Amino acid sequence: MMTINELQNEVVEEFSVFDDWMDKYQMLIDLGNELEPLDERYKTEQNLIDGCQSRVWVHCETRNEERETGNEKVLHLQADSDALIVKGIIALLLRVLNDQPAQEILNADLYFIDRIGLHEHLSPTRANGLLAMVKQIRLYALKESSLE
Repeated sequence: MMTINELQNEVVEEFSVFDDWMDKYQMLIDLGNELEPLDERYKTEQNLIDGCQSRVWVHCETRNEERETGNEKVLHLQADSDALIVKGIIALLLRVLNDQPAQEILNADLYFIDRIGLHEHLSPTRANGLLAMVKQIRLYALKESSLE
């Protein structure tokens, strides 16, 4: 299993291929299109992210996973959005944070967002939405780590 930083470095590398932001947006849209649709039963008020202009749902389940360090609880995340670019953004977040231990999610410095230039190329409302998504995933992680 790759670490959060290894996954972030992979994302940074993939985006560094493109100089033009239109190509990066296209890559985000493609990532969003590849995102597995969220089961309708998880599209609830409870899973809806506050602070996003478009509708974004993030569903979290805890799973036990066998790792080198033994059996660990990881957060299994699923998400969806009704907006293409936002769906791509959440797909990136899931790629980096999905199936990672709660404590590692809490400790992670999500530097890939700035390194690929995502933050500076988003409208203020989308940037706020991105922060809201990260905050919600961290809240799931916090809740889980306090149960351990």
